[in-house]
Amino acid sequence: MTGPVLVVEDDPVIRANVLELLIEEGFEVVSARDGADGVALAKARVPDLVVCDISLPKLDGYGVLQAIRADPAIASTPFIFLTAKAERSDMRAGMSLGADDYLTKPFTASELLDAVRTRKRRVSELLARGRAALEREIQVAESTLSPAFGAADGVVVVDPCMHALYEQVNRAALSSINVLLLGETGVGKGVLARAIHNLSPRKSGPFVALNCAALTESLLQSELFGHEKGAFTGALQAHAGLLETASGGTVFLDEIGDLPVSIQTKLLRAVEDRKVLRVGARAERDVDVRFVAATHRDLEAEAEAGTFRQDLFYRLNGMSFTIPPLRERRAEISALCRTFLARYNGELGRTTPLAISPEAMSLLELYSWPGNVRELRNVIERGAVLCSGQELRPEHLPPRVLIGSASQPPSAPPSSDKTREDVMFRARNELQALERQRIAEALEQCGGNQTRAAEVLGVSRRTLVSRLSELGVPRPRKR
Repeated sequence: MTGPVLVVEDDPVIRANVLELLIEEGFEVVSARDGADGVALAKARVPDLVVCDISLPKLDGYGVLQAIRADPAIASTPFIFLTAKAERSDMRAGMSLGADDYLTKPFTASELLDAVRTRKRRVSELLARGRAALEREIQVAESTLSPAFGAADGVVVVDPCMHALYEQVNRAALSSINVLLLGETGVGKGVLARAIHNLSPRKSGPFVALNCAALTESLLQSELFGHEKGAFTGALQAHAGLLETASGGTVFLDEIGDLPVSIQTKLLRAVEDRKVLRVGARAERDVDVRFVAATHRDLEAEAEAGTFRQDLFYRLNGMSFTIPPLRERRAEISALCRTFLARYNGELGRTTPLAISPEAMSLLELYSWPGNVRELRNVIERGAVLCSGQELRPEHLPPRVLIGSASQPPSAPPSSDKTREDVMFRARNELQALERQRIAEALEQCGGNQTRAAEVLGVSRRTLVSRLSELGVPRPRKR
């Protein structure tokens, strides 16, 4: 675990006390004074843990929790509520939204530290199980991995163009040259950035990632360059910026194209001179970092148009790599699915590993993946959670995948010996059987009342009646 603890608390005294306590115990900490900034910070740099007050300006703690759980990139982040009153209704509401723990104010230092350590330890254990399962999968399928990276990284490289890309990355990583990563959202620019760090002489130093698109200009300035105590309202303590924190390692600036022009100017100085000036400080500080930046935009065109600083573009673009979208490397889908599934098998503590049926795999290989590898990972995670059996089947896939794969012409043979039409026919039959079962259960629950059953199913009564007819289900009589 390498992320910070995010503290979201509007009371300046409580926030200062919590920060001081956690910093003294060796935790890296970032903080926000309101819920909106808290969500932005969580999206910008994935935290290991969130400690959040319930009563907050702009967005309350429940809203913060909902926003975090709704974002796949940070949805699994442990979340501890701070509350001035431990009402049962408040606790139920928070737990139903996915909170992990509650601390009632006033709490002791030991209570806070115990809660933080417990949550971080549990996540570390889950990650360790996931990594162990992933390494076992890698040992079984070593041919799908780039030999340059090994089991610890679990980088799937099957497509010839990706082999060529990683060979170039392997050479570039050994130098200190800044790297610019290009490609659509979700193609794996973050994975490639971490691979560059792990292959470099800086691999023993920190790897710190920041999503530049998630933060406001003022938050970006503070997070990147740091601030001194009293530099602005709410700056109760001096704060080392991300560039200082990453000294000796690698800074990954994702979505660099969204960086405000004023921050681009300050960043240029840091890239050129390896010095930063904290907000409110008079003297600069030396930093020793390697910059890896990424964007889905045509940054060269924006630099020529004047919407991105041309000098900063050339400084960051010491060497550039473009990652192709997943639809252009479909041969990797099967290996990626196995890799993700192995990780989730471990994290979910499955004694018998979950497999993927040939029908489901065929559908996954036919889908166009507009969200690329990130979308595929989310689909596999969703299926692993929904599947109670031993095999992930078509009914465990989102409707968009089923519909999208049906409309795609096959670009490669399906992974089983069945034709595409056979796969789609069987998948439709299985989905219809599942729908019949759900309708029957809803009608049984509602005593045959079609209006109430439609409400349970989340459809109109007319839609329910239509589906009963289409699926050949007899309309029941009220009991």
